Amino acid sequence: MTAPAVTRRIDASPAGSGPQARFPRHVAIIMDGNRRWARAHGVPEAQGHAAGVEAIRPIVEHAARRGLQVLTIYAFSRENWRRSSAEVETLIGLLDATIRDETPRLVEQGVRVRLAGRLDELPAETRASIEQAILVTAAGERMTLNVAFNYSSRSEIVDAVRAFVADGNDLAGLDEAALSSYLYTADLPDPDLLIRTGGDQRISNFLLWQAAYAELYFCDRYWPDFGPADLDAAITEFARRARRFGR
Repeated sequence: MTAPAVTRRIDASPAGSGPQARFPRHVAIIMDGNRRWARAHGVPEAQGHAAGVEAIRPIVEHAARRGLQVLTIYAFSRENWRRSSAEVETLIGLLDATIRDETPRLVEQGVRVRLAGRLDELPAETRASIEQAILVTAAGERMTLNVAFNYSSRSEIVDAVRAFVADGNDLAGLDEAALSSYLYTADLPDPDLLIRTGGDQRISNFLLWQAAYAELYFCDRYWPDFGPADLDAAITEFARRARRFGR
């Protein structure tokens, strides 16, 4: 019996396989566990969020030293608006202050800031802080710090399709490559490694499209306690894994 002819259906195959992929180009982190850290230490939740913000700087600096091209951090999700007004105000205030305070240091380190999320839904002062950080760090070539702020992956995909149509494109011509070019991360490599701290094992509406072939690494440590050694451990585990991309 003769086998039927098979037509290969490959739209946008993943990149990054081979020996060079032993080290991740792009690491994405779900920074989870601030509130549980606070409860474990008997302090207010706001203090847990403050500790979580403090934990960002050493990770960014270490990621740049290790030679990552892109570090994406999940700072504030659109689902976070469902929390109490006081907690939302605390989160946005802390993140806003951190962006303003850390921007000069990022310029010195050659780190470029990007935003993934709906900027127009944020308070005017926060928008201004983010826009300023993006502007003054634009020349950074050492690493890209992609901040997922007011981010939802499902919203991102909806926004991408809307933008595709708004540009006068026919939906019949929409394929994976076209949609990818309209995502918030259009000119960035997809994440190779996605880390979640805090012990939960889900990706919570984070980079659903981009992380299709990412290696997942779940860490029990709460985010405020996650340090450079923990990032190294995740990268070491990544290097042990065989990435086949369906081959």
